[in-house]
Amino acid sequence: MSADGVIDVLQAGRCDLVMDGGRYGFTHLGVPVGGAADAQALRRANRLVGNADTAAGLEIVLNGPVLSFPQGGWIALTGARFGLSRSSGDGVEWDKALLMARNEQLIVGAARSGCRCWLAVRGGLVVPDVMASRSTFLPASFGGMQGRPLRAGDRLTVGAQSGAPMLCAQPPVRDESLPFRVIPGPQAADFTDTGLAAFFSVPYRVDAASDRRGVRLSGAPVAAMARGSLPSQAVLPGAIQIPPDGQPIILGWDGPVSGGYPVIAGLISADLPRLAQLKPGDTVRFATVTLDVARGLAREAMDGY
Repeated sequence: MSADGVIDVLQAGRCDLVMDGGRYGFTHLGVPVGGAADAQALRRANRLVGNADTAAGLEIVLNGPVLSFPQGGWIALTGARFGLSRSSGDGVEWDKALLMARNEQLIVGAARSGCRCWLAVRGGLVVPDVMASRSTFLPASFGGMQGRPLRAGDRLTVGAQSGAPMLCAQPPVRDESLPFRVIPGPQAADFTDTGLAAFFSVPYRVDAASDRRGVRLSGAPVAAMARGSLPSQAVLPGAIQIPPDGQPIILGWDGPVSGGYPVIAGLISADLPRLAQLKPGDTVRFATVTLDVARGLAREAMDGY
């Protein structure tokens, strides 16, 4: 595909966002790293089409778009499985480089499992850099396509070709039935035995109010001991805050960089990609692991990347 290649958005999905690996070095300004909710999945899609790891692609949530490729080109899809078809009638496979013909359309339907998938196109999506990233940051309406999800009628510019397509890749194997693994947070000792028992023994459900800022859970309230106000502290994606109503909030990729709610625990980095696939109504359970175990699992998760 030439440097002036394009993708036309014929129909927008529920929330299609231009994303790359995120913007680093701006948390002191209140701007989170953000980027793809599963950076490994986007990186794998980029490698499949011969892009640099830093190339921008699309993050697609729950229901996808209809896209037209006037000049054709190589694409790859990773992440959760969605209903997919092509206007040519040719098949669509996951974790594999696919060649789109000129003027061919890709129809991305509803998620069949999970919540998010990622689409890379050879050459990467070209949008203006904002704070050294092309990722969309919805809370402040900047980055990506004018700081918003894609709309019907949008035209995305595709960059120049780089490396050769990799053709296929083996996705990681994850057991989604396992509890989310956590290490104790800085305020874990501030919760009552009853509160801790509820947090670790009672399943929670993902609330419909969840988004990239945070995954809100509903279930047995987590009771804390009486204490004064908590000074704001630095927080990261995966930190699990307990607000006054006792309903846990797992901070997401576009969440705040500081907060005053007590943090009972934090997801280990190896389980953050699983967080990206939670959708309203899903069940969540937690189990503790040691820091050494968390570090070992992080190294295993990065194998091949």
